[in-house]
Amino acid sequence: MIKFSVVKPPIRLLAVDIDGTLLNPEFKVSPADLAALRRAHAEGVEIVLATGRRHTFALPIAQQLGFDFWLISSNGAVTRSLSGETFHRDYLPAATCRKICAAMDEFRGHMVITFDSEEKGALVLEHMDDLTASIQRWLEKNIQFIEFLIPIEQCLVRDPIQAMFCGSIERMRQAQTTLEAAGLQNEMTLLRTEYPLRDLLMLDILNAGCSKGHALERWSRHRGIAREQVMAIGDNYNDIEMLAFAGVPFIMGNASEEMRSNGWPVTASNGENGVAEAIAQVLGPAKVAL
Repeated sequence: MIKFSVVKPPIRLLAVDIDGTLLNPEFKVSPADLAALRRAHAEGVEIVLATGRRHTFALPIAQQLGFDFWLISSNGAVTRSLSGETFHRDYLPAATCRKICAAMDEFRGHMVITFDSEEKGALVLEHMDDLTASIQRWLEKNIQFIEFLIPIEQCLVRDPIQAMFCGSIERMRQAQTTLEAAGLQNEMTLLRTEYPLRDLLMLDILNAGCSKGHALERWSRHRGIAREQVMAIGDNYNDIEMLAFAGVPFIMGNASEEMRSNGWPVTASNGENGVAEAIAQVLGPAKVAL
């Protein structure tokens, strides 16, 4: 009798960051990275994209993969399928957000409050004057969802998903110092995403205990997948918890020296198909059809 053995992949779940990881410097998914993700999916690896973007803003990127999967968005606050089924939402209490607004009065022009909705008012700002220089492209693409309110606290009649402060690195470091001095550490999670070449720093404020890492751990537990079988690829500070949870972490070659000093394996940069290289290191080289 001939026995056939099924070769199982060394990982069962792959979580990939979007900006700075899956997207190249031209904000596109390279053909090589796209092919590698499709190959992993075809070989039985579950794919999850984990991003700081809102679910709706991440959808055009996610849909390029060509198959349905789950998306961790807003840095772990929302886990939802591409078809719209929600698995988990972690709200930032409105009361905590009001305290943040009060503590950060000097930085109101840099603030965006995000709600889990797909209508005008999903994003609330006081004005765009202090944000245009940093994230003009993002503002233009999301303008249909933006509502302007002064003071911004008027929107807090329900719990948001997160608050964000965005601006130059120097200005946002001042904001981070102010926020850390407010004594709200037990009520919130503060995550930063930094792009030195663009002089851009984003401070994302979520509910206490909320991060990409916590969302990935929750999802892998739900799917019955041990952390040793979880792979994650990221490039920035908001990916730290996700990379720390994964049994098979990879840091992008374009990550900062500080990020790459954590001891995680380093793949190529996002301009050199780093996602595809990391997948090939774990799954082996793709078979060439004869």
